[in-house]
Amino acid sequence: MYSEFCRPDTLSFGGMPYSGKPSGGGRKNFKGCMESINYNGDNITDLARRKKIDTSSFRNLTFSCTEAHSFPVFFNATSFLQLPGRANHNAASVGFQFRTWNPDGLLLFSNLGDGTLEVSLEGGQLAVHINASRSGGRSHYADMSSGSDLSDGQWHAVRLVAKENFAMLTIDGDEASAVRTSSPLSITTGGTYHLGGYFQQTPFPPLQRSFQGCMQAILLDDQPADLHAVEKGVAGAFENVSLDMCAIIDRCMPNHCEHGGRCKQTWDGFSCTCDGTGYTGATCHTSIYEPSCEAYKHLGRSSDTYWVDPDGSGPLGPFKVNCNMTEDKVWTTVMNNLPAQTTVMGSSRDRRTVLQVNYSASMDQVTAITTSAEHCEQHISYSCRTSRLLNTPEGTPYTWWVGRGSEKHFYWGGSGPGIQKCACGIDRNCTDPKYDCNCDADQKQWREDSGLLVYKDHLPVSQVAVGDTNRPGSEAKLTVGPLRCQGDGNYWNAASFTTPSSYLHFSTFQGETSADISFYFKTSAPYGVFLENLGNTDFIRLELKSPTVVSFSFDVGNGPVELQVHSATPLNDDQWHRVMAERNVKEAVLQLDLTYRASRPAPPQGHTRLELFSQLYVGAAGGQRGFLGCIRALRMNGVTLDLEERAKVTPGVKSGCQGHCTSYGVYCRNGGQCVERYNGYACDCTATAYDGPFCTREVGGFFEAGTLVRYNFLSEAAAAANRDAWSMAHPLSSQEVTLEQEEVAFSFSTSNAPAILMYVSSKTQDYLAVLLRQNGSLQVRYHLGGLREPFSIDVDQRNLANGQPHTFNMSRIDRSVTIQLDHYPPVTYTLPDASDTQLNQVKTLFLGKVYETGHVDPELIDRYNSPGFVGCLSRVQFNGVAPLKYALRTPASSLAPPPGAAAATAVGQSEGRTVSRQPASYQGKLVESNCGASPLSIPPMSAATDPWHLDNTDAEFPFNEERVVPDGVNRNSAIIGGIIAVVIFTILCTLVFLIRYMFRHKGTYHTHEAKGAGAAGAEAGVGGESADTAIIGTDNPETIDESKKEWFI
Repeated sequence: MYSEFCRPDTLSFGGMPYSGKPSGGGRKNFKGCMESINYNGDNITDLARRKKIDTSSFRNLTFSCTEAHSFPVFFNATSFLQLPGRANHNAASVGFQFRTWNPDGLLLFSNLGDGTLEVSLEGGQLAVHINASRSGGRSHYADMSSGSDLSDGQWHAVRLVAKENFAMLTIDGDEASAVRTSSPLSITTGGTYHLGGYFQQTPFPPLQRSFQGCMQAILLDDQPADLHAVEKGVAGAFENVSLDMCAIIDRCMPNHCEHGGRCKQTWDGFSCTCDGTGYTGATCHTSIYEPSCEAYKHLGRSSDTYWVDPDGSGPLGPFKVNCNMTEDKVWTTVMNNLPAQTTVMGSSRDRRTVLQVNYSASMDQVTAITTSAEHCEQHISYSCRTSRLLNTPEGTPYTWWVGRGSEKHFYWGGSGPGIQKCACGIDRNCTDPKYDCNCDADQKQWREDSGLLVYKDHLPVSQVAVGDTNRPGSEAKLTVGPLRCQGDGNYWNAASFTTPSSYLHFSTFQGETSADISFYFKTSAPYGVFLENLGNTDFIRLELKSPTVVSFSFDVGNGPVELQVHSATPLNDDQWHRVMAERNVKEAVLQLDLTYRASRPAPPQGHTRLELFSQLYVGAAGGQRGFLGCIRALRMNGVTLDLEERAKVTPGVKSGCQGHCTSYGVYCRNGGQCVERYNGYACDCTATAYDGPFCTREVGGFFEAGTLVRYNFLSEAAAAANRDAWSMAHPLSSQEVTLEQEEVAFSFSTSNAPAILMYVSSKTQDYLAVLLRQNGSLQVRYHLGGLREPFSIDVDQRNLANGQPHTFNMSRIDRSVTIQLDHYPPVTYTLPDASDTQLNQVKTLFLGKVYETGHVDPELIDRYNSPGFVGCLSRVQFNGVAPLKYALRTPASSLAPPPGAAAATAVGQSEGRTVSRQPASYQGKLVESNCGASPLSIPPMSAATDPWHLDNTDAEFPFNEERVVPDGVNRNSAIIGGIIAVVIFTILCTLVFLIRYMFRHKGTYHTHEAKGAGAAGAEAGVGGESADTAIIGTDNPETIDESKKEWFI
């Protein structure tokens, strides 16, 4: 639906009529003269004079402007004006107009017959102090104050009347708010008034001594002051005043406060109030927000809603976006106001229904996001019933959408520019093959055409025009998803300067009254010029002066100015450092790494405009000391310079910059490895028990009864995976693993005990077990040989099966075992001297339950293994291996055969050991969950909302493998189940017998690999060939060797 601009019903000049409507901001109507009022080409003044428009609403309006000649007087801090009045009169009456920028000052002072009269500004208010009439040795005082913010530079009128037992003060002619007092007074005028200053000695001196500003229209004792006579020296006296002129300086005109900052001036200067603007600095020039979600990510922030300002100090204001940082690349999402599945009816090709899509940001702001993004997409969906989408006999589609630049587009989601198709037309799977959209089949059933619009120069969608929903039974529903963009090209736009004489040049920097420069740099050189721009005498330059000093120098015509910041650590450490410099009419600021800051105020008088004419040089120029290193994200007055594109055609400069991990690798936590990328970095969390962009999200799972995770240290995959993860202190081969030290860490939560949390078996009788006892306390058992019984460590006597998350960390070196539980201090235990120190021939690690074919401590099986651990395990790590994460992340790991079956399989068995390609597998139902993560950080949930809630009253897990059923309960079900089990067992035995009979050639297998594949694979390390090379080189790849047959049942 279009909303066109409507002209206003009434247009008011000079004020608002009293019609009940709110007046503009509560301001008073204008008093003065206007001329040549024009609106849309019409001369309103002339039309009103000739009564060509309705004049019934005019109030107090004349078509002439008589200028009353004023005689202003200008005062400075040493000025005063002495004027005569009436002496010995029983009433004092004064009036005048004044304007000033100072909140304090003496406006008028007079010595009365017996006392004083003082009118002054105090904190922007007008104050009157009367000390008069001594009766019986007592003085009577009268104090009055009125008005506020009278030091705003505007003219204000003052009227004071004081007489017997009465005084009244009026500001700006507002009689309704006049201040009165009925203090006992007896006024006798002294005949002389001092305005703007009083410097004589008196028993009762004024509180203020001077005034800076202007006065006019002075009335003393109801008589206008004859300032012409004062100017001629005939009457009164004055000193250091300027007559018939007001030399006050309006420092807020023009307003140097940017981005809506409010200007407030004093006599000597001005200041800007930036509250609520999203900007900071002396002139509200610098944005307080980051330019993108990418920048927030590299400050260590997590997914959330943030304010972003893509052009910094540019004209675009900040706006809110959603930042999703759960992936390697950050997604920025801008929402719109179009409800999902918006129904459209009654539209035709002649009268299309146009749906407006408005976003949480302006179109210019959204365009700034898409321009800098590496990739953008927007989902669009059209659900239809007897409503065609694109196909028409003439070729013009029934429905189109409007993108950036108000350009119409005739392709749909899943297609591309210039292709008038839907996604099904591209994939050739439309409902009717004759059409390129499902909806174009014009069927009565509901159909849908949806997909992603990914051509970012056309995004976002601003309108959708629907044109075929006016037939009987015709209906459509439209959905336009949010705009999602990935990456920020400006943030990683970088160039590498490889020679001291290399530089990039750009057009002249335009920063006359306000300039800001920000960038990142990294170098190993001790000095170098970052950038400079020259004028006749003016210049601006940023450079690394020494390994610890960054300098910002400039000249705007008042002489060179230099600011320096000193770093406590060397800056040539080949890590990224951030520089921000700003110069405006108020001050110059230089900031380094958000830590070191230097500033210098601008001189109160002098030149303020920076006039440059040469090209902007990034790097060395004009014989300066060259910069060696990288510069990234160079932004000047909100505009990011494309260093990469310019570097492509510049000798000695390369696009991009490597080595991001030296600065940002610290953000990869919990053992995550920083991986270099062309435009940034990523954290590799593969070898950790964590996930997420910074390896901070714990990977955990929920174990149901009977669920177990099995990690086989003897598998080929495990051997390869751990060969790099373990140090030489942990010798590892595909045959055996013998440990002299262990590092164990995990979190858990459960309400059931006893249970086995972790069990590490071996090919010998050695083992390590971490278990919960019947009372919920935690126990660690080591059996390393040399002792008849396992060495048990009772870690804590508390009941840890309380449903709350707990953390367990343990390390063993030889006989020393250190254990830390939750937030308590670590405790060290010592194995007996008779105990061995090696965990020999480690075989398998179990989580939740033990299901092992080799030797297992029978006590553990009898007392702790049934029904198994029920609850949550998280961030499980054993000597650099993350078995739980491996099991959850390995494709089809749940399909791995159970250990017993693996042990019984003849094929692939070597020395009684099962060799599987994937080291981790699980049995039972394992659901990924963080319910065991971060102790006490997850608030308790009710049973109705907690998907992992286990009610102990309803779920009982006996300690043996059989379900304990009371006598007389479900006896028939047990009998029926037994019969079914016998039948199934008989069928399985029959199938096994038939299979063995049909395939009697034991050990043969059938493969589609070429004959040369094995040889090529063996020679890959020498000749560089692969099995694929051998396949390509085979003359007849379909020829199968009869000795290589495999049958999959």
